[in-house]
Order: sequence, then structure tokens, then C-alpha cells
Amino acid sequence: MGVFVFLPLVLPLTAWPVARLAEQRLHPRTATRLLTAVAAVMALCSTVCLALVMVVGTAQLPGNPLPDGWSDPEVRAAVPYDEVVGKAAIPALCAVLLVSARALWRHGRVRRRAHRALAGLRGTGVAVLPDEVPYAYALPGGDRDRVVVTTALLDCLEPAERRALFAHERAHLAARHHRFLLAVRLAALANPFLRPLRTAVSYTAERWADEEAAKVVGDRRVVATAIGKAALVSRGTPVATLAGLAAPGPVPRRVAALLGPAPAVRTWPSLFTSVGLAAWAAAAGTAVSAMSSANSAVTMFLILRAATPL
Repeated sequence: MGVFVFLPLVLPLTAWPVARLAEQRLHPRTATRLLTAVAAVMALCSTVCLALVMVVGTAQLPGNPLPDGWSDPEVRAAVPYDEVVGKAAIPALCAVLLVSARALWRHGRVRRRAHRALAGLRGTGVAVLPDEVPYAYALPGGDRDRVVVTTALLDCLEPAERRALFAHERAHLAARHHRFLLAVRLAALANPFLRPLRTAVSYTAERWADEEAAKVVGDRRVVATAIGKAALVSRGTPVATLAGLAAPGPVPRRVAALLGPAPAVRTWPSLFTSVGLAAWAAAAGTAVSAMSSANSAVTMFLILRAATPL
């Protein structure tokens, strides 16, 4: 395998240009789906890479439960600098699994607590809480999807702006934006090089909901005003994987985008544009990462199988 086994760990760097350009040039829906797919594939590939290297490192530890043949020089030669990177991969992979499990647990805990807190309210799609703290967010729950908003935030908005708020949050629920946000959060935890994609998806998901709200309300300026007011007074959402009108991020950019014309809907950019070139580069990097991980996994499997005593 040689140094190619490490490619999935560094190839996420190829996605950085498209993360920035996708925010600016692609339709938010297209950008969200594209960047989430790229982040998920690259995170999976880098985790597979760590697991393969960890096998070589674990086999060198005294008292390990692996077959003795897995520590033979022929197996260790498959990974460059096996003594160092093999052992370093063990705590690295454990850390990835630990922080990912913690993020999933926290996401589930916040959702469960929120649903329990709303259990006594009427089973409608909107839950208005008599709270002096202004906030609003979309709470997914299958058949129990709800828009949660406080009276403090509603009091800050005009009637048309309230319609924009509800349309925005319903767009989050309809498009299942929490899944995109959770996927890129886990990807960034698996490989820190993917953090720019997480930031980009957090922005494009909000922009996607902004555009859907503008279609429902019929006035882009009203949606922009609602976002600006909510951002000034709201504390955001209870967890990063839930979406809301005033989610942390570049609110001025969202407002400026709404004050301009609606973005053109394009499923995939042309290669002969800057964003198209970056998108194709990111797609190529993702494909190389996937092929490198698959090749390394198959090669390592064959090597370990040959080294396993019958």
C-alpha cells in the first residue's frame, strides 16, 4: 500500500475550495447536498484508513489478542513508519469513536428532553412557549415534527415576519436539515480537515430555508428583516444539529442574499466556471479517497489473511 494508505487522511483538503465557492455560487439546496455527501464519504474513508493502520499498530503491542502472524515484518511493511503511525492510530481512532458517540448521544438527549417538555401541549405542528428568552428552532420527531418558538421572540416580530419565521422553520423540517447538520458534524469530528465543510453546510442549510420561506411569504425583504431581528435578540438553538431562524453564522450574508435576486437552480455547475472547477476537483478528491480506502482495505485483508495461521 505504501504512502497511499494515508491519502484519505489528507484528501479532505481538496474540498476546501468548493466549500467556499459553493456558498457563494450554487443554489443552497444543491450546495447543502453536495457538501454533505463529500464530507460523509471523506470522513468514512479517513476512518477506514485509521482502522487499517490501527490493526498494524495493535498487532505490535505485547499481550494483544490478535494472531501472532499479524505482527510479521511482511504485514508491517504494508504501512510506512509502522512503529510510529501504527501506535499513534490507536488513540486517534478511539478519540474519533468517543467524540462521535458523544455527539450522537447529546443530539438524541436534547431531542428527547425537548419532546418531553412539550408533551403536555397540544399536538399541533407549532409549540409556542411562554418564555421571556427569545428563541425558535425546528424540532424533528417523525410524526411529531414541531416548530418551537417563544412568546418573547414573537413579540419582537411583525405579523408578516412571524409568517416568515414559521415558513423558515417548516422548511427545515420538510427538508430534514438536522440530518445534514448531524452528518457534517460527525464528519468534522472524524477528520478536522472537514471543518470548513461543516461551517459551509451550516450556512447553506439556513440559506436553503431562507429561500423556501421567501417563496411562501412572497417577499424576500420581509424574510431578511425577520432574520435580522431574530439574530439581534435570539440565543439560537439548543444544539448545533438543530436548525433555527437565528442560528449562529454569517447573518449579514444571509440578509444580503435575500435582498438580492433569487439564486438560479442548477443541479451541477459547469466545468468551465470557477465553482465548477472546484466542484469537480472535490468530486475527484472524494473518488480518489474512496478508491484509496477500498484498495487499502482489500490489500490489508489479503495480507492479514495470508499471515493468519491455518
